[in-house]
Amino acid sequence: MTAASSDSPFTPDPGAPTPAEFRRAMGMFASGVTVISGLDGEEPVGFACQSFASVSLEPPLILFCADHNGRTWPRIRDSGRFCVNVLGEEQVDICGRFGSSKGRKYDGLDWDLSRWGTPALRDVLLRVHAEVHDVHVAGDHDVVIGRVVELEPVREQRPMLFFRGRFGVERPLPADQAPPGPNLWGWGDHWG
Repeated sequence: MTAASSDSPFTPDPGAPTPAEFRRAMGMFASGVTVISGLDGEEPVGFACQSFASVSLEPPLILFCADHNGRTWPRIRDSGRFCVNVLGEEQVDICGRFGSSKGRKYDGLDWDLSRWGTPALRDVLLRVHAEVHDVHVAGDHDVVIGRVVELEPVREQRPMLFFRGRFGVERPLPADQAPPGPNLWGWGDHWG
């Protein structure tokens, strides 16, 4: 069996899940929530991201995924450096701020410029400072591999988790129910 070429047009399999089915199924996997931040010239930019993972210990590598249609990821990519800010469970407002395509994300927000030249959000659980090591096109996203240059633990607290279309896992909804109210964070704004 061979893999299809990445430049061949995508032909959906008639048995493949629809985007809505895929979103619902992947919502069964609880994930942490981060903000990927960087500079575009002197302007701080960032986006909310739940697709973040460690890749390798030697060398220290991490990854995140960013939408090709996003406005922020290309601006961070050009700088070559970024910071992964791992959010705590009470930082829903920060997630909303960076998960939306509307508004200026840093207006009225306290943050610091790291020694690596990236915006470092305050009061997060962890900051992972990295340089863009490699980028792989994968469907409608880029898989970004970052080489870690510094780990900066900030505080101990429970992490923000996203599960079944909402934050937290204490009282999950039955699989056949839609999340209550607006979908606070569900692929609607083309982040990245």
